[in-house]
Formats: sequence, C-alpha cells, structure tokens
Amino acid sequence: MEADATALASAIRSHEITASEAMSASLNKLADKQSLGAVVNFYPEKGLEAAAESDRALQDGSVENSQVFCGVPSLVKDLGGPFKGLPVRAGSKIVPLDDQLDAELAERFRKTGLCNFGTTTSPEFGLSLASEPAIGPVCRNPLNPELSAGGSSGGAASAVASGIVSIAHATDAGGSIRVPAACCGLIGLKPSRGAIPSGPYFTNHLGGIASELAVCRSVRDTETIFDAVSGGVKGPYPSSEQNELEDGKLRIGMILETGERFPTASERLSAVQSAGQSLEADGHELVLLDWSKIAHIVADSGHVFTGIITANLASLAHETDWDFSQAEPITQAAIEAGEKMSGIELWQLMNRMVLVSRDLWQIFDELDCLLTPMLSSAPKPIGSFPTDHDDINLHFERMAAFSPLATLANVSGFPALTMPFGEDANGLPLPIQFFAPMGCEKLLLKLAARMETELRWQHKYPIAGLN
Repeated sequence: MEADATALASAIRSHEITASEAMSASLNKLADKQSLGAVVNFYPEKGLEAAAESDRALQDGSVENSQVFCGVPSLVKDLGGPFKGLPVRAGSKIVPLDDQLDAELAERFRKTGLCNFGTTTSPEFGLSLASEPAIGPVCRNPLNPELSAGGSSGGAASAVASGIVSIAHATDAGGSIRVPAACCGLIGLKPSRGAIPSGPYFTNHLGGIASELAVCRSVRDTETIFDAVSGGVKGPYPSSEQNELEDGKLRIGMILETGERFPTASERLSAVQSAGQSLEADGHELVLLDWSKIAHIVADSGHVFTGIITANLASLAHETDWDFSQAEPITQAAIEAGEKMSGIELWQLMNRMVLVSRDLWQIFDELDCLLTPMLSSAPKPIGSFPTDHDDINLHFERMAAFSPLATLANVSGFPALTMPFGEDANGLPLPIQFFAPMGCEKLLLKLAARMETELRWQHKYPIAGLN
C-alpha cells in the first residue's frame, strides 16, 4: 500500500484505524519532531474534535463522496487562506493573531474531510525561500536538520516529509510550494491562474501571481486535492477550465542549463536528462531548448515578481495600523523599495507580466510541455537566506540563484509541478519540474505519475497513523 494521504483515508474508512487515533498519532509525532520547527501553533482540541466528527460520520454512514480525505490530519500554512479557527500571523510579530472567517478554499479543504489542527512555519510575509522567521521557529529539513526545508511553505513541507501529516496546505507566489517540495522530496503543484479560488477576501492573490494548493507525498494525492478544490473560483480571474487529455506522442522541450549567472549543478541537470530519456523511451519527442530561447522571459518574470512583492508590502504598510518599524529589516527594505516605485513603473511591470505570458504561450505553440530543473543546488544550510539586513536586491538575487525558473510559472500564470527524480550522494532529492499550458494540470499530473512509477525516490519517514 502506497503511504500517502489516500492510503490513510482508506485505512480510516475501512476501520483499520479511527480518525481520532490518526489525529493522536499526528499529535504524538509532532511532539517527537518539535525540533524541526515545522509547526507554529497547534490546537489539539480542535484536531481531536474534527477527528471525532469524522468518526461519527463514518459510524452513521453520513460521509459524503466529496470527503476523499475523511479523517486525515492536516495543517494549514501561516499565510494565505484564511481558515476559520486557525489564526495566522504571516510569520511576523507585528500581525495580530486574530481568528478569521473561512476563505472559499478553506471551506473546500474542509469538505474533503481533512482535519486541520495547526499552522505551519512561514518566513515573515512569505518573503524568503527559507522558513526562518525572526519570531521563530526556525524550520529545518527532516532529511538533514542542518539544511533548510525551503520557503515559503517550508513548515508544510517539513511536516509532510517527516510524517507529522500526510498532506498540508501551501501557497506559491514565487516558487513557495515547489521549492519546499523540491527540498524535502515531495510533489508540489502550482496551479494555473484562475484554477484555485482566492476569494471572497482576495488577500493573497498578489496581482495574480499567487496560488494555493498543497504539498503531498504522491501524485495521486496531488491530483485528488486539485480535483476537489479547483474550478468555479468566483474571481478575480476567470475560472481556468481543464483541457481534455489526448493520448499520443508529446513534444517535450527540455532545458539543461540555467545560464551563466545562475548555473545549476550538473547532478541536478542529470536528473532532468534522465527524466527526459525515460519520456523519450515512452515514444515522446524530446526537443532540447537552448537557454537563450527563454532567458529574457525568465529575467522579466523575476523583475515583475520583485516589483509586485515590494509594491504589495508597501500597500499593506499603508492600509494597516501594524507597526512595521518592528518588522524584520528585509521586510522594511521591501516596503521602502515599493514606496519608491512610481505608478508608471508599476504599470510597466504589469504590462511586462502580460508579455511574459504571451512569450511563454508562443513557446507552447510548438511544444506540449517543458521539462526543467527546479533547484540549482541541494537544499541550502540554515541561515542561507538571512533577513536581518536591508539589501533587498541581494535577497532577491539569492532566491533567483537557488531556483532560477521558479517565478516564471507565477508571473506567466502557467501551471508547474515539481517532483523528486532520484537522490544525490547525501540522500537528498534530485527534483525536476514540468511546465504546461494554462489549464493543463492533468497533463502535468499524468507525466508526474509516469515518472513516479520508476521509484527513483523513497520517503524516509512513515506517516503518523500508517506506521
């Protein structure tokens, strides 16, 4: 039996384990793994109450078909949502820890049967590819606690990879689902713009670059949660409908370089090449894509991402009464950069955002998908993305160097998926990344499921409740 959230849900439905027992197992494992710093706040009574409700529904036969993860313990990110009963503070001491109403996505997550019992670590306002907020805790990679679990959904990835939970909510505005998934050996899907609801509050869509979903241990879990929560988004963008899959030979563009400025280690490029060879053996056509074909799109996506993030924080500082003088230095620097941006400059960035999407569409006029590296190196040591300085350009440069292609999916609006495809000499994952046209998540999931059959990666820790 595959050890994932689907397997745990099956065990609960078949009464091999109760939802309450699964929740107790997660709480016990959290206590054992506290040193990882994956969880910020947890509420055992809320988790146990939700689990008890699942057990009652299973006993009286009132479980609905939509409850695909009935009784499965889970966690939500300390950024995004919001989820009623699980207040977030975005990794910052200046944000009041107030309870909030449900976002549409939170309601959909709950309808899958997931039993949320806490929030996972995020950097302050998601402003890092490491999850080490000044207020703590420092989130560590369960594969090597001296290394980062990535960001900004690092706590979610650490919790899932260590087995505290089998699936966890995550958000992605500049690689924040995919980078932690890649660091911890998980599946991370950034959906198409418009595929996932962000209302009714629209507090975390960031001009369209942000999306939310989950980090998972299997492709089938990723597909299940995507199917359960996507569609009918009710703004601010049109719902991204799924394209029908057609069997047959694909033209797959393969990228085996990331430029001289942000080079990728050879062993990580080898994983991409190995994945390409497997797909070629399946009858698909590989097209080696020269870096010069996408270098300008990648660079533009980085500039747009930086502009939107800094403008958003500057706006937030003006809209709230929070004391941003107490925020981390890098957050204050981002606000200052946003305040210096003129309206004309912001408008030019938004126009560049449209052109990034156009230029990527033109590439997909000749290709069905892209196969690329995800990270340029192994997960970084703790402290590699410090936030106690005000050099905002250096900070964004460090993030771009670690994951050169991350922001391309966010700015263009296209879906992208990362997954492990082997491990290095230190037992750390070698991740790959697929891109597809908008509305082609099913294509990404099909390719990922094919890669998963090769068993190039094995999870290191069992899931609580499935030991």
